[in-house]
Amino acid sequence: MTARDSEIHRAQEAAKVSDTLILQKINASHRLAFAEKFPGQIEHILRLLTERLQSGLDKRDGVEVDNPDTWKMTSKELSDLSTAIHHIYIVKEKLRDVQSNAQ
Repeated sequence: MTARDSEIHRAQEAAKVSDTLILQKINASHRLAFAEKFPGQIEHILRLLTERLQSGLDKRDGVEVDNPDTWKMTSKELSDLSTAIHHIYIVKEKLRDVQSNAQ
């Protein structure tokens, strides 16, 4: 390796270190932005899931409660939505607890 090659190699290594520091700063700002927005996103997701479940449970327009063939959703879809709401609610509560303990 010549002296010129060594200089080029050192410059490339210095550039890699600089790039890494820049990416760490960017990643940190992205993490902060995510942490600030995440609680609101959980609320939004929970609201959307709940509205969808409510829509599936609507008894208007010829829906007969005792006849699943008339339901707007299958029992599996209703169950999956209920499970999703439950899991998102658990995340919401755990996040609330973490935020309370951090203060």
